[in-house]
Amino acid sequence: MTLPDIAPLAPTAPQAYRQRSPMWFAWQRFSGNKAAIAAGIVLAILILMAIFAPLITPVPPEAQLFLTESLAFPSPQHWFGIDSLGRDFYTRIVYGARISLSIGFAAALFSVVIGIPLGALAGYYGGKVDWIIMRIIELFSVVPPLLAAMLLGAVTRGGYFTIILIAALFGWVQVCLLVRAQVKAFREKEFVRAAHALGASPWYVIRRHLIPNSISPIIVGFVLAIPLAMMLEASLSFLGIGVPPPTPTWGQMINEGIDFMFFYWHLAVFPTAALAITVLATTLFGDGLRDALDPTLKGR
Repeated sequence: MTLPDIAPLAPTAPQAYRQRSPMWFAWQRFSGNKAAIAAGIVLAILILMAIFAPLITPVPPEAQLFLTESLAFPSPQHWFGIDSLGRDFYTRIVYGARISLSIGFAAALFSVVIGIPLGALAGYYGGKVDWIIMRIIELFSVVPPLLAAMLLGAVTRGGYFTIILIAALFGWVQVCLLVRAQVKAFREKEFVRAAHALGASPWYVIRRHLIPNSISPIIVGFVLAIPLAMMLEASLSFLGIGVPPPTPTWGQMINEGIDFMFFYWHLAVFPTAALAITVLATTLFGDGLRDALDPTLKGR
């Protein structure tokens, strides 16, 4: 007598739930955050506009082709109007996104490069190393970033790369604190003790185990450093010590538009709106990533 074939039992709901990867749960949390999804779409559009600016703008940003129409209001021919020097304002807004976004991403990258090793050292070794790094963080925390950036910008006469370095100098603190907290939480875990038992050096443990397990706060710190760098660049350009003209930046355009605000509103409103939308979208996207990648929420 043969036994009937029995189909394998389907995994129960709790079993199926446990089989999901942590990234699946993170995506589920992120996809449920409508504000973060909308912000990500807006940010992607802005990045694509900045990359393909020559294809979507009619003229170069420095071209003074419309001197006879200077200070013209928005129209079907010139969507954002004409500035005081006869340049198409829509073109300058789009090219300004290149400068602002590139400074934001480059400064965030440098912030991560500085913050990761310092945070990992502070979290892993503790003691005097942690004390020294925390005192450095406190020093950067009590100094107003804008005032310090104004001083450094005035001494170095500003410029594109100078702004990136200044923004990175004040943006690494948040990344360092995030990595420090994550490494401190993982340094007593079983896999770290096993690596030590097998003879792994501290640098090997930090490089191969602790930093890879801190990737979530690193990503969050990177994204949240972008709007801070963009705001710093806009502030310095507004004060006249940022990226020098004729290179278009939103802060520089806001500075120029303030002089015409009461009569030609578009010269100040459009660059201000572009900066506000970009910073808001980046911040909301970073907040959504932070909530989705929060290790305390995994598996819930």
